[in-house]
Amino acid sequence: MLRFGTDGVRGRAYDELLPDDVVRLAQAAAEVLSPAGPVVIGRDTRESSAEFAAALAAGFSSVGVPSIDMGVAPTPAVAWASARFSTPGAMVSASHNPWYDNGIKLFGPEGRKLDDEVQAALESALGDSDRPTVSALGTPRRTSDGSGLLQEYQEAAAGTADVDEHNLHVVVDAAHGAATAVLPGPLQAHGVAVTVINSSPDGRNINHRCGSTRPQTVAQAVRRQNADLGLAFDGDADRVLAVDHTGELVDGDQIIAICAADRHQQGRLPGNTVVVTVMTNLGFHRAMALRGIHVVTTPVGDRHVWAALQQGDWALGGEQSGHVIFPSLATTGDGLITALQLLEVVARRGLPLKELATGAMTKMPQVLHNVALGPDPIDENRLSAAVAAAEQTLGANGRILVRPSGTEPVIRIMVEAETPQIANSVAGDVASAINQ
Repeated sequence: MLRFGTDGVRGRAYDELLPDDVVRLAQAAAEVLSPAGPVVIGRDTRESSAEFAAALAAGFSSVGVPSIDMGVAPTPAVAWASARFSTPGAMVSASHNPWYDNGIKLFGPEGRKLDDEVQAALESALGDSDRPTVSALGTPRRTSDGSGLLQEYQEAAAGTADVDEHNLHVVVDAAHGAATAVLPGPLQAHGVAVTVINSSPDGRNINHRCGSTRPQTVAQAVRRQNADLGLAFDGDADRVLAVDHTGELVDGDQIIAICAADRHQQGRLPGNTVVVTVMTNLGFHRAMALRGIHVVTTPVGDRHVWAALQQGDWALGGEQSGHVIFPSLATTGDGLITALQLLEVVARRGLPLKELATGAMTKMPQVLHNVALGPDPIDENRLSAAVAAAEQTLGANGRILVRPSGTEPVIRIMVEAETPQIANSVAGDVASAINQ
C-alpha cells in the first residue's frame, strides 16, 4: 500500500510504484480533494514519468475529473497553475533521486502541499481494492493541453524579481530535469548572461553527476568560464543551490541567510523571523541571533516550513537542501524564484556572492552520513547509547541529529562540531552502531 513520506509518495518505478498504484492514487485524490475543475498534471524527464502522468490522467478521468497536461514542467509550475485555477495539482517526480525512482507530489486547490490530515485521508481511501487498473481504463478522454501555462509561469516567476544586471554571467545546471523546460528565459529577461549546462535529458541522466546533488559540476563550469556565480537545480526544480565565482558552495542555509539579512536591513522581514528545519547549520542560528532575527525550527520537509510560515504570517523560510519559500511569491519551494531573489540581492548590493555569503553567516563544520537500511531491524538501545555518547563528546559546541529519510531507505546522520575531524569521527561511531 502506498504511504506518504516527507514529500509525497516515492519508490522504484515499476517495482515499488506501479502505474496501477498511480491510477488508484488519482482516484483517491479525486475522492478526498473533490476538485471543482480540471486537475493540473506535470512531470519531470524520467523515462517512466510520461507513463505515470498518463496513469494519473486516466485515474482522474475514470471518476469524471478532467485534467490539464502541462507536460515537462517544474514542480513549482504545477503548484502555481494549481493556485491560479483553484484546483488540485499532481507532479510526477522523484525530485533528486536517480532516474529509476519516481513519485507523485500532490497539491491542494491553493497550490500547497497536503497536510498530514489530508494525507492520512488519502492513505485510507487508497485501501479500496476494487479500483480499476490502467489496462481496464484505456486512454483518458478528458485531458487538455496545458503547455501554454508553462510560458505564463515563466513570466510570473520573472516578474517576482528586479535584477536588471547586464554585467552578470551565471552558469546554470539544469540537472537534465524539469528545469530544462524553463531555462534560460526568466534569467535572461533581467539582462543576465546565462550559460545552461546539463540540459539534454534522455530519460536516464536526470540528476546523474549534475544538479544540486553534485554542485561540483557547476562549480567546475563557473571556474572554467570565469563566471560570476553558478546555480544548480534538482530534478524537479523546486530547489536550487549556488556556487560563488571560486566554485565554493553556497547552500540553502546561506541563501536564506543572505536573503534574511537583506530583507531585515530593508525592513521587509515581518516579525524579524525566519523559518528553517532541524537540519539547518548551527552557524545560521548564531548569525541570525547576532542580527536580532528570531529563528523558528520545524521538522524536515518544506511543507512543514510552509505551515509555520503561514501560522506566523512570516515571509521567508526553507531548508539547507535549497528548498526556499517566499510565501508572498509562491505557494511552495521554487528553485527559479529563489535563484531570481538571490540574483536581485547580488545586483542591488553590488557585491560578489562570495562576499555576501561570508558576511551572512559562518558555517560550522557539518557532515552528513547516509546509512542504508538492511533486512534486520536496528538495535534501538545500541543506537540510543551511541547518540548519547556523541552528545556528550560534542557538548555545547556541536550537535547530532539522527533520523530516517522520508524519501529513501536510509538513516541520515548529521553532525556539527568545531572541526570536520570531530564531526566525522562522531558520525562514524553512530553509523557503526547502526551497521552492527
